[in-house]
Amino acid sequence: MKVFIKYTLIAFVSVVLLTGAFSGGFVAGHFTQFSALDKLPFIGTPLQEPLATPTGANEATPDNLKAIFSPFWETWDLVHRQYVDQPVDDTKLMRGAITGMLAALGDQHTSYMDPSQFTQANTSLSGEYDGIGAWVDSQGDYLTIVSPMPHSPAEKAGLKAGDKVVKVDGVDMTGTPADLVIQKVMGPSGSEVTLTIMRAGEDPFDVKVTRAHIVVPSVESKMLDNNIAYIKLNTFGENSTKELIVAIKELKAQNPKGMILDLRNNGGGYLQTAVEVASQFVKSGVIVSEKYGDGKTDSFDAIPGGLATDIPLVVLVNEGTASASEIVSGAIQDYGRGKLVGVTTYGKGSVQIWTPLSDNQGAVRITIAKWLTPKDRTIHKVGLTPEVVVKMTKEDFDANRDPQLDAAVSTLLEMLK
Repeated sequence: MKVFIKYTLIAFVSVVLLTGAFSGGFVAGHFTQFSALDKLPFIGTPLQEPLATPTGANEATPDNLKAIFSPFWETWDLVHRQYVDQPVDDTKLMRGAITGMLAALGDQHTSYMDPSQFTQANTSLSGEYDGIGAWVDSQGDYLTIVSPMPHSPAEKAGLKAGDKVVKVDGVDMTGTPADLVIQKVMGPSGSEVTLTIMRAGEDPFDVKVTRAHIVVPSVESKMLDNNIAYIKLNTFGENSTKELIVAIKELKAQNPKGMILDLRNNGGGYLQTAVEVASQFVKSGVIVSEKYGDGKTDSFDAIPGGLATDIPLVVLVNEGTASASEIVSGAIQDYGRGKLVGVTTYGKGSVQIWTPLSDNQGAVRITIAKWLTPKDRTIHKVGLTPEVVVKMTKEDFDANRDPQLDAAVSTLLEMLK
């Protein structure tokens, strides 16, 4: 078995509102390009001579890269000489350059995280943060509440699934990237934020929320009717395996007939945690394989001693089930260990490693491998298709119905027959 490094498999489809939090997980650049520039009037004096690459930069640039980096340093110099609002922020320029470089790779999961985002990302996986306590979707035009956490400030303030945050403290968020909206929503425990909410069928209205320190359990568990055990796994963080083992032991003590593992809206986490979680349900065999750019492949086997390797099992999945969640679901499906119920999963079949940059300048998240299920399936941009397909509509959310969970229970009862 391969020795683990803390590789991450996170799609950030839905995220927790933290002191900052994950955005949708992708750094997306939006560019406006003017065409027919020759038709625009020229105002000013043309530069008569070329600019030299700054001396210090030229000395620091490796000899074999000086030619290719010459346009970059010329542009850097032009900005410092000609840009209208001086002085410019060199740190912002540096971070923007890194962001653009990684974006040029064309991989939505390879990106730069500034110091705040990097801290927030690690905080999320630890399961503790200051915030309003809500799962959110950052992929639309506005930051959208997926669901408030039980007993959270968001729930107490009356926020509901589908609520869109259109203003924060009176400032319009139209066109503002999700990362920035989240940072504006967040703040220290005890402080207050006013959110202007757009809710279907209603005029926009203001909601005041008092932020708090929130500890989010990785695992929620309970017994359902018909003697069925239910476990919801929210993330694949540092404490997820330990919490899962405790939950399985408590539920098994009640002698359940079957078990439902709910991985809906679980955007992933650590690769190691994914293998540990899958090993609680799959007795033996390869859980996942990594395939690198040079063609090399590494495999990760099930860890012996799983506590729920024999109990009849159904796994709930949806479009927010991503990455590490798909590793677990894919292994369970490939081995016929249980049935998947819900809708096709997100389809993130890549592995990232986060590398901190020097001088506390954030980190880069780089895709290092693609991963495969035990049957060598790649799910990247495809996802996993459940055996039992059941959709969840907005009307279901509004009426507090869960047809997917109902179908999971029915499927499990049929399996028990």
